[in-house]
Amino acid sequence: MTDPVFVGLDIGASRTKVAIIDNNGTLLGHAVKKSGTDFSRTAADCLDISLEMAGATRAHVTRAVSTGYGRANVPFVTETSKTEIGCLARGCSHYFPGEISIIDIGGQDNKIIKLDSAGRRSSFKMNRKCAAGTGAFLEEMAGRLDLPLEGMDDLARQSEEMVKLGSYCTVFSGTEVLESIRQGKKVADIVKGIFYSVIKRVLEMDSLTDRVVMTGGVAAHNPYIVRMAKEMIGRPVMLPEFPQLTGAIGAALYALAGEGKD
Repeated sequence: MTDPVFVGLDIGASRTKVAIIDNNGTLLGHAVKKSGTDFSRTAADCLDISLEMAGATRAHVTRAVSTGYGRANVPFVTETSKTEIGCLARGCSHYFPGEISIIDIGGQDNKIIKLDSAGRRSSFKMNRKCAAGTGAFLEEMAGRLDLPLEGMDDLARQSEEMVKLGSYCTVFSGTEVLESIRQGKKVADIVKGIFYSVIKRVLEMDSLTDRVVMTGGVAAHNPYIVRMAKEMIGRPVMLPEFPQLTGAIGAALYALAGEGKD
Protein backbone atom coordinates (compact mmCIF):
# COMPACT_ATOMS: atom_id res chain seq x y z
CA MET A 1 0.00 0.00 0.00
CA THR A 2 1.35 3.44 -0.98
CA ASP A 3 -1.66 5.71 -0.51
CA PRO A 4 -1.65 8.17 2.42
CA VAL A 5 -3.67 7.36 5.52
CA PHE A 6 -5.09 9.48 8.33
CA VAL A 7 -5.12 8.45 11.98
CA GLY A 8 -7.42 9.16 14.91
CA LEU A 9 -6.34 8.15 18.42
CA ASP A 10 -8.89 8.20 21.24
CA ILE A 11 -7.03 7.60 24.49
CA GLY A 12 -9.72 7.08 27.10
CA ALA A 13 -9.24 6.48 30.81
CA SER A 14 -10.54 2.93 30.34
CA ARG A 15 -9.88 1.98 26.70
CA THR A 16 -7.62 3.28 23.92
CA LYS A 17 -9.06 3.26 20.42
CA VAL A 18 -7.30 3.92 17.10
CA ALA A 19 -8.91 4.33 13.67
CA ILE A 20 -7.22 4.66 10.28
CA ILE A 21 -9.04 6.06 7.24
CA ASP A 22 -8.16 6.82 3.63
CA ASN A 23 -8.72 9.92 1.49
CA ASN A 24 -12.42 9.04 1.16
CA GLY A 25 -13.01 8.62 4.89
CA THR A 26 -13.24 4.84 4.57
CA LEU A 27 -12.18 2.90 7.66
CA LEU A 28 -9.15 0.76 6.82
CA GLY A 29 -7.89 -0.39 10.20
CA HIS A 30 -8.73 -0.14 13.88
CA ALA A 31 -7.87 -1.44 17.33
CA VAL A 32 -9.11 -1.24 20.93
CA LYS A 33 -7.11 -2.09 24.07
CA LYS A 34 -7.31 -1.41 27.78
CA SER A 35 -5.49 1.86 28.38
CA GLY A 36 -3.65 0.54 31.40
CA THR A 37 -1.00 2.63 33.13
CA ASP A 38 1.11 3.54 30.09
CA PHE A 39 -1.11 5.49 27.70
CA SER A 40 1.71 6.14 25.24
CA ARG A 41 2.67 2.47 24.97
CA THR A 42 -0.94 1.33 24.59
CA ALA A 43 -1.57 3.96 21.89
CA ALA A 44 1.56 2.81 20.04
CA ASP A 45 0.40 -0.83 20.20
CA CYS A 46 -3.06 0.09 18.89
CA LEU A 47 -1.54 2.18 16.12
CA ASP A 48 0.69 -0.68 14.96
CA ILE A 49 -2.22 -3.15 15.02
CA SER A 50 -4.39 -0.73 13.04
CA LEU A 51 -1.67 -0.01 10.48
CA GLU A 52 -1.11 -3.72 9.94
CA MET A 53 -4.86 -4.19 9.36
CA ALA A 54 -4.81 -1.30 6.88
CA GLY A 55 -1.76 -2.68 5.09
CA ALA A 56 0.19 0.48 5.87
CA THR A 57 3.18 1.65 7.89
CA ARG A 58 3.87 4.77 9.91
CA ALA A 59 5.53 6.22 6.82
CA HIS A 60 2.10 6.31 5.15
CA VAL A 61 0.54 8.44 7.93
CA THR A 62 -0.10 11.92 6.52
CA ARG A 63 -1.71 13.40 9.62
CA ALA A 64 -2.91 12.19 13.01
CA VAL A 65 -5.19 13.72 15.63
CA SER A 66 -5.60 12.59 19.22
CA THR A 67 -8.53 12.95 21.59
CA GLY A 68 -9.71 11.63 24.93
CA TYR A 69 -8.45 11.72 28.48
CA GLY A 70 -4.86 10.90 27.49
CA ARG A 71 -4.69 12.83 24.24
CA ALA A 72 -1.52 14.63 25.37
CA ASN A 73 0.28 11.29 25.80
CA VAL A 74 0.89 10.57 22.09
CA PRO A 75 3.53 13.13 21.00
CA PHE A 76 5.32 10.30 19.17
CA VAL A 77 2.69 10.45 16.44
CA THR A 78 0.91 13.82 16.66
CA GLU A 79 0.95 17.21 18.31
CA THR A 80 -2.60 17.89 17.18
CA SER A 81 -5.57 17.18 19.45
CA LYS A 82 -9.31 17.80 19.58
CA THR A 83 -11.84 17.44 22.37
CA GLU A 84 -13.89 14.28 22.90
CA ILE A 85 -17.09 16.24 22.30
CA GLY A 86 -15.84 17.53 18.96
CA CYS A 87 -14.63 14.13 17.79
CA LEU A 88 -17.81 12.31 18.80
CA ALA A 89 -19.85 14.95 16.99
CA ARG A 90 -17.67 14.69 13.88
CA GLY A 91 -17.79 10.90 13.84
CA CYS A 92 -21.56 10.68 14.30
CA SER A 93 -22.27 13.43 11.80
CA HIS A 94 -20.21 11.53 9.23
CA TYR A 95 -22.50 8.51 9.51
CA PHE A 96 -25.76 10.27 10.41
CA PRO A 97 -25.93 13.72 8.78
CA GLY A 98 -28.51 16.20 10.05
CA GLU A 99 -30.00 16.98 13.44
CA ILE A 100 -29.24 14.29 16.00
CA SER A 101 -28.81 13.69 19.72
CA ILE A 102 -25.76 11.60 20.65
CA ILE A 103 -25.78 9.45 23.78
CA ASP A 104 -22.23 8.40 24.60
CA ILE A 105 -21.72 6.00 27.50
CA GLY A 106 -18.02 5.64 28.18
CA GLY A 107 -15.90 3.94 30.77
CA GLN A 108 -15.64 6.93 33.11
CA ASP A 109 -18.29 9.42 31.98
CA ASN A 110 -21.40 9.84 29.86
CA LYS A 111 -22.51 12.59 27.53
CA ILE A 112 -25.48 13.88 25.57
CA ILE A 113 -24.45 15.97 22.56
CA LYS A 114 -26.93 17.71 20.29
CA LEU A 115 -26.13 18.60 16.68
CA ASP A 116 -28.21 20.89 14.46
CA SER A 117 -29.23 20.18 10.86
CA ALA A 118 -25.81 21.34 9.60
CA GLY A 119 -23.98 19.02 12.00
CA ARG A 120 -22.90 21.85 14.29
CA ARG A 121 -22.89 21.25 18.03
CA SER A 122 -25.83 23.09 19.60
CA SER A 123 -25.44 21.82 23.18
CA PHE A 124 -23.93 19.13 25.32
CA LYS A 125 -24.18 17.77 28.84
CA MET A 126 -21.53 15.64 30.53
CA ASN A 127 -21.36 13.70 33.77
CA ARG A 128 -17.87 13.32 35.19
CA LYS A 129 -18.67 13.55 38.88
CA CYS A 130 -20.20 10.13 39.45
CA ALA A 131 -19.52 6.65 38.09
CA ALA A 132 -23.25 5.84 37.94
CA GLY A 133 -24.41 5.49 34.35
CA THR A 134 -20.94 4.58 33.05
CA GLY A 135 -18.96 1.51 32.08
CA ALA A 136 -17.17 1.71 35.43
CA PHE A 137 -20.54 1.31 37.16
CA LEU A 138 -21.26 -1.84 35.15
CA GLU A 139 -17.82 -3.23 35.99
CA GLU A 140 -18.40 -2.58 39.69
CA MET A 141 -21.83 -4.24 39.61
CA ALA A 142 -20.48 -7.23 37.66
CA GLY A 143 -17.91 -7.67 40.42
CA ARG A 144 -20.60 -7.55 43.10
CA LEU A 145 -22.48 -10.28 41.24
CA ASP A 146 -19.31 -12.29 40.57
CA LEU A 147 -20.03 -12.16 36.84
CA PRO A 148 -17.81 -11.59 33.81
CA LEU A 149 -18.65 -8.18 32.36
CA GLU A 150 -19.22 -9.66 28.92
CA GLY A 151 -21.89 -12.00 30.30
CA MET A 152 -24.24 -9.30 31.57
CA ASP A 153 -25.98 -8.64 28.25
CA ASP A 154 -27.17 -12.22 27.79
CA LEU A 155 -28.36 -12.36 31.40
CA ALA A 156 -30.37 -9.13 31.08
CA ARG A 157 -32.20 -10.63 28.09
CA GLN A 158 -33.35 -13.55 30.25
CA SER A 159 -35.02 -11.34 32.84
CA GLU A 160 -38.72 -11.85 33.49
CA GLU A 161 -39.16 -9.42 36.41
CA MET A 162 -36.69 -6.56 36.58
CA VAL A 163 -35.32 -5.53 39.98
CA LYS A 164 -35.13 -1.73 40.02
CA LEU A 165 -32.36 -0.06 41.98
CA GLY A 166 -33.44 2.96 44.00
CA SER A 167 -30.02 4.61 44.35
CA TYR A 168 -27.88 6.34 41.73
CA CYS A 169 -24.78 6.09 43.90
CA THR A 170 -22.44 3.26 42.92
CA VAL A 171 -21.70 2.39 46.54
CA PHE A 172 -25.35 2.34 47.61
CA SER A 173 -26.37 0.51 44.43
CA GLY A 174 -23.86 -2.16 45.31
CA THR A 175 -25.49 -2.51 48.71
CA GLU A 176 -28.89 -2.83 47.01
CA VAL A 177 -27.53 -5.54 44.73
CA LEU A 178 -26.25 -7.51 47.71
CA GLU A 179 -29.60 -7.12 49.47
CA SER A 180 -31.42 -8.35 46.35
CA ILE A 181 -29.16 -11.41 46.30
CA ARG A 182 -29.94 -12.02 49.99
CA GLN A 183 -33.64 -11.84 49.21
CA GLY A 184 -33.26 -14.52 46.55
CA LYS A 185 -33.86 -12.32 43.51
CA LYS A 186 -32.78 -13.81 40.20
CA VAL A 187 -29.43 -12.59 38.92
CA ALA A 188 -30.90 -11.92 35.45
CA ASP A 189 -33.54 -9.62 36.99
CA ILE A 190 -30.89 -7.76 38.96
CA VAL A 191 -28.72 -7.28 35.86
CA LYS A 192 -31.63 -5.88 33.89
CA GLY A 193 -32.27 -3.47 36.74
CA ILE A 194 -28.63 -2.40 36.58
CA PHE A 195 -28.96 -1.74 32.84
CA TYR A 196 -32.15 0.23 33.47
CA SER A 197 -30.35 2.32 36.08
CA VAL A 198 -27.59 3.20 33.58
CA ILE A 199 -30.02 4.34 30.90
CA LYS A 200 -32.27 6.24 33.29
CA ARG A 201 -29.28 8.09 34.72
CA VAL A 202 -28.17 9.21 31.24
CA LEU A 203 -31.62 10.13 29.96
CA GLU A 204 -32.23 12.40 32.93
CA MET A 205 -29.25 14.53 31.90
CA ASP A 206 -31.08 16.25 29.01
CA SER A 207 -33.95 16.02 26.53
CA LEU A 208 -33.46 14.35 23.14
CA THR A 209 -34.23 15.31 19.56
CA ASP A 210 -36.17 12.99 17.23
CA ARG A 211 -33.10 11.20 15.85
CA VAL A 212 -30.94 9.52 18.49
CA VAL A 213 -27.52 7.90 18.10
CA MET A 214 -25.74 5.84 20.78
CA THR A 215 -21.97 5.44 20.93
CA GLY A 216 -19.33 4.13 23.32
CA GLY A 217 -18.11 0.80 24.58
CA VAL A 218 -21.18 0.15 26.72
CA ALA A 219 -23.46 0.37 23.66
CA ALA A 220 -21.02 -1.64 21.56
CA HIS A 221 -20.78 -4.58 23.97
CA ASN A 222 -24.28 -4.47 25.47
CA PRO A 223 -26.80 -4.25 22.62
CA TYR A 224 -29.62 -5.01 25.04
CA ILE A 225 -28.98 -1.62 26.67
CA VAL A 226 -29.61 -0.03 23.27
CA ARG A 227 -32.86 -1.97 22.96
CA MET A 228 -33.93 -0.85 26.44
CA ALA A 229 -33.08 2.76 25.60
CA LYS A 230 -35.24 2.52 22.48
CA GLU A 231 -38.15 1.25 24.56
CA MET A 232 -37.69 3.94 27.21
CA ILE A 233 -37.61 6.89 24.78
CA GLY A 234 -40.24 5.42 22.46
CA ARG A 235 -38.35 5.83 19.18
CA PRO A 236 -35.52 4.22 17.20
CA VAL A 237 -31.93 4.44 18.38
CA MET A 238 -29.25 4.37 15.69
CA LEU A 239 -25.78 2.86 16.09
CA PRO A 240 -22.64 3.48 14.01
CA GLU A 241 -21.04 0.33 12.64
CA PHE A 242 -18.34 0.55 15.34
CA PRO A 243 -19.87 2.46 18.28
CA GLN A 244 -16.74 2.26 20.42
CA LEU A 245 -14.59 3.77 17.64
CA THR A 246 -16.75 6.83 16.96
CA GLY A 247 -14.44 9.29 18.73
CA ALA A 248 -11.34 7.85 17.07
CA ILE A 249 -13.03 7.99 13.66
CA GLY A 250 -14.02 11.60 14.33
CA ALA A 251 -10.38 12.39 15.19
CA ALA A 252 -9.25 10.70 11.96
CA LEU A 253 -11.75 12.80 10.00
CA TYR A 254 -10.25 15.94 11.58
CA ALA A 255 -6.85 14.66 10.46
CA LEU A 256 -8.18 14.16 6.94
CA ALA A 257 -9.51 17.73 6.93
CA GLY A 258 -6.18 19.02 8.19
CA GLU A 259 -7.76 20.84 11.13
CA GLY A 260 -5.68 21.88 14.14
CA LYS A 261 -6.17 22.10 17.87
CA ASP A 262 -9.42 23.17 19.52
